[in-house]
Amino acid sequence: MRKLISTGSPFEKTAGYSRAVVQGDWCFVSGTTGYDYATMTMPDSVEDQTRNCLATIARALEEGGFEMADVVRAHYYVTDRSFVDMVFPILGEVFGEIRPAATMIVCQLNTPEMKIEIEVTAMKRE
Repeated sequence: MRKLISTGSPFEKTAGYSRAVVQGDWCFVSGTTGYDYATMTMPDSVEDQTRNCLATIARALEEGGFEMADVVRAHYYVTDRSFVDMVFPILGEVFGEIRPAATMIVCQLNTPEMKIEIEVTAMKRE
């Protein structure tokens, strides 16, 4: 069974991707930036962007029948090394007990206002 999940973002249609794809016991969530998809606005702070990323991911997982506790892998992309220590506590609030395998990379993102992007993979727990 394959299920495609959308946030309704215009980016998904333009670029040809789904926010998440559920395949069996797996859910693959695309790289998610800090947009508030209800208003299509991007907050200035990396902390607020991180919270938005995590909220969007949680909604996508829930729509697919998963929860954050099912996350087994996370990739974090930040645009500045100084953001690492700023986002760690926020990530710890969500993933501190879940403790997925994770990687953080400092890189450029698609537009200058994007400061963080988060991608996760979840697997249904037995």
